Amino acid sequence: MKLSLSEASELARNKKISPVELTQACLRRTEQLNPKLNAFITVTADAALAQAREAEADIQRGRWKGPLHGIPIALKDLVDIAGVRTTAASALFKDRIPAQDAEIVRRLKAAGAVLLGKLNMHEFAYGGSSVISFFGPVRNPWALDTSAGGSSAGSAATVAAGLCYGAIGSDTGGSIRQPAAYCGIVGLKPTYGRVSTRGVIPLSWSLDHLGPMTRTVRDAALMLQTLAGYDPEDTTSTGTPIPDYAAALGKKTNFRLGIPRAYFYDGLHPEIQAAVTAALSVLGKLTAGQRDIEIQTGSEAATLVLRAEAYAYHQENAAKSPELYQPETLKRIRSGSEISASSYISGRRQLDQLRRSTQKIFETVDLLVTPSSPVPPFKISELLADMDNLRSKEILMLRNTRPFNALGLPTVSVPCGFTSTGLPIGMQITGPAGGEATVLSLANVYEQATDWHKRNPS
Repeated sequence: MKLSLSEASELARNKKISPVELTQACLRRTEQLNPKLNAFITVTADAALAQAREAEADIQRGRWKGPLHGIPIALKDLVDIAGVRTTAASALFKDRIPAQDAEIVRRLKAAGAVLLGKLNMHEFAYGGSSVISFFGPVRNPWALDTSAGGSSAGSAATVAAGLCYGAIGSDTGGSIRQPAAYCGIVGLKPTYGRVSTRGVIPLSWSLDHLGPMTRTVRDAALMLQTLAGYDPEDTTSTGTPIPDYAAALGKKTNFRLGIPRAYFYDGLHPEIQAAVTAALSVLGKLTAGQRDIEIQTGSEAATLVLRAEAYAYHQENAAKSPELYQPETLKRIRSGSEISASSYISGRRQLDQLRRSTQKIFETVDLLVTPSSPVPPFKISELLADMDNLRSKEILMLRNTRPFNALGLPTVSVPCGFTSTGLPIGMQITGPAGGEATVLSLANVYEQATDWHKRNPS
């Protein structure tokens, strides 16, 4: 399982390895390691093997569909697959079986991907630690007593531990990028509206994003190529043209970098500070220069909108079946009941204004670089022992990711170092709206210049 998605894809395309062999290897590894990681909620082994056999037959007949054909992928358990339960890690939905595929599942199936099953997460994606789940906490493959982040912790853990070649995560306040950083993988949050969220259980319609979590930047580019595109049935979907993301990886990177030190670089853990300083030094040799800039974070407006929209989605179920929610999730949902219609409208308007005005930043710089999280992940026992302070610890872990949900900008987290205790550290690269190709291009150049992505958890 040392292969990247792109390497496995080339071998499958050239008939040097079978999709069935790739799938069997993932299923064996899941059987062996999932009891330790608690990363999968549902494994769809029979369906996955049937999809792998179909992919193998297609490829043998010369009907290769593209880079995801025959490649085992897993999905966060808030993405609907027809006929497979989608729980959002909650007792409320433990028996919920959707009749239709989410739009991204339709796209993955059309691309010939093999779907291995559904991944554990923070209940209803309303948190950044994934210790709150009806199915129990997700464990970090680098240190099993440690949080894998959240809310897409199962997605990050499975990719890092080699249980699949890529995974789908969702990101409302950093839920792709923060767990990717904590598990030493690549996590990409595309521009708001770039990837359809139809058929995905929402946390906040105004802030939700879907994206790929992979071992390399090239793998993320290949997955995004399949996921991105206009969905006329999704009100948040945008119809901007989709470039060839993989082709953009080979281009020159004369990028001007903006470093937003205020807020993003405040109070960093010393080992994260050192890792990101070293990464900026590497980037200095690969780009056209760096300058300090200031950006608005939009955090207050985003928090208000998130709380109101989460409450709107859950209001009926929270009143009817409160006992089926984890107590901490229920508390967070109910906090949205206090928000007036006028406050919500004002917050939503602020978000729209921020998203429009932020584009001006990119008149003087091409990309922004920040640490993915200001602190390493906490131990699971430490989080569970102090429930009164769980949310404040999660908000600290998500501090540097949340602004880019408010701003709707494409952002990738890439590995950039390790703590002295062997936990991964991530760096974020952010671009203008629609600028995924540029973001991926610099991320790829940095990845090629360093070895962090080559390390695997033991």
